[in-house]
Amino acid sequence: MSKLSMSKQEREAFLAALHVGVLAVDQPDGPALLTPIWYRYAPGGAIEFNTEGSSEKVRLLERAGHASLCAQREELPYAYVTVEGRVEIELTDQATRVDIATRYLGTPAGIEYVDANPDADDVVVRLHPTRWRTIDFAKLDLAGG
Repeated sequence: MSKLSMSKQEREAFLAALHVGVLAVDQPDGPALLTPIWYRYAPGGAIEFNTEGSSEKVRLLERAGHASLCAQREELPYAYVTVEGRVEIELTDQATRVDIATRYLGTPAGIEYVDANPDADDVVVRLHPTRWRTIDFAKLDLAGG
């Protein structure tokens, strides 16, 4: 384990913090499909995100049965967590849609987004982490002291 690696508690706290995730899903005929997503995560649980059930993303997730996600901090000290795992897909509910939207947009705008798009984001995808990779440059003495 690198001295820059995060502990289990650190990586779970990082993933639970507010980041736009980048989801990677295998495609049978080319490179992985990559897409930014809004998500929620509670330590020890699955990463959950809403999406349109008829999307290419869902079709590929159903076919592959697994995916990867990367969340990163884009300013110093840089850090990232990537996870891989199996996925499950179910119909979502209004509470899940509102919870994830307000996490990223705030309460008024999140509710407005969900209300303005009543037929969008009709499934919830759960990514169950089985493999983690992490780096946190905050663990490096960048000041040289």
